[in-house]
Amino acid sequence: MRLRIFADPLLLLSYILGSCLSLAMLISISPDRFLQQAIVLVVGLFLLFYLSKQEESVYKSFALIGYLGSLIILLITILFASTTRGTLSWIDVAGFRFQPSELTKPFLILSFASLLERFPPKTLINIIINCLSFIIPAALIMLQPDLGTTLVITAIWLAQIFIAGIPWHYLLLGSLLVLISLPHVYSNLHDYQVGRLTTFLDPFADPLGSGYNVIQSMIAVGSGGILGKGLGQGTQSHLRFLPERHTDFAFASIAEELGLLGSLAILGVMATFIFRLLHFMTQAESGHSRTILSGSLAYFIFQSLVNIGMNIGVAPVTGITLPLISYGGSSILATAMILGLSSSVINGAKHRRLLEIR
Repeated sequence: MRLRIFADPLLLLSYILGSCLSLAMLISISPDRFLQQAIVLVVGLFLLFYLSKQEESVYKSFALIGYLGSLIILLITILFASTTRGTLSWIDVAGFRFQPSELTKPFLILSFASLLERFPPKTLINIIINCLSFIIPAALIMLQPDLGTTLVITAIWLAQIFIAGIPWHYLLLGSLLVLISLPHVYSNLHDYQVGRLTTFLDPFADPLGSGYNVIQSMIAVGSGGILGKGLGQGTQSHLRFLPERHTDFAFASIAEELGLLGSLAILGVMATFIFRLLHFMTQAESGHSRTILSGSLAYFIFQSLVNIGMNIGVAPVTGITLPLISYGGSSILATAMILGLSSSVINGAKHRRLLEIR
């Protein structure tokens, strides 16, 4: 396929560059995972192309089914998932393991956008309806418990309801309620979640315990220098000092081996996603298109900032992956679906402009 038939070539090129960085990282620190990641990235690319060619109206008609399906799969996860590292986030099917909460992200972006169009957040009853549509899946994800994904879904929904035009007095009231509820939320956090917040404030207070991950990540990033130690030469990752070196701390692994240049390449990929989505969002003609693109934009901004932030010690460790870079089929497919959904909206807008010109 030629690049010119894709909605935005820069989005496609960024997907390819991000995929190459991910595979370079894996072939160095975890070659046994390389083939699986490569297959998922190729599947994601085809999925991106396929979804980008669909009409936006198709997604509108599918929104309710996607929302209900997301709730069902999240409920199944709580009931039948096996416990992994204290959470019920993973399901094994026919030898394949996937994370349902990751795969619900594109469906929830679409569902929230459709509900905001059908029930504009201008009246109290419509705001309550939209709040409930968010609270139900967020609560199911928190029950796993998966704080990281819950925060991502929250960021997506807040961006969408803001772009949909919620009145300022309701926004201020909601912010006040959140502030009032913070002590209650904090008192109900699990011990490991409280530990992550404490570690964020002072990782060196327990360097061999809760602060170990962050300290090792900071060492890996700092030791890379400008050009890095070279692929296969990273000490923190290869000697297993760096935990989760292929998932949560993939950025640190690349920074150590490819240095500042590799880090800038990752930042360039994420910045391209963010600024291109922002560009098309500001040009979108319909509210539905704007809310879809704003949800996709929030996904990339929040996950990129939090993941990179926790790799360099300026954000708490939450288990949030870096889109396209971190190892994991569920995360990659979710990212590809979000880009495909966004590209469909962009394609539709370009097609309408061509018709108007003619």
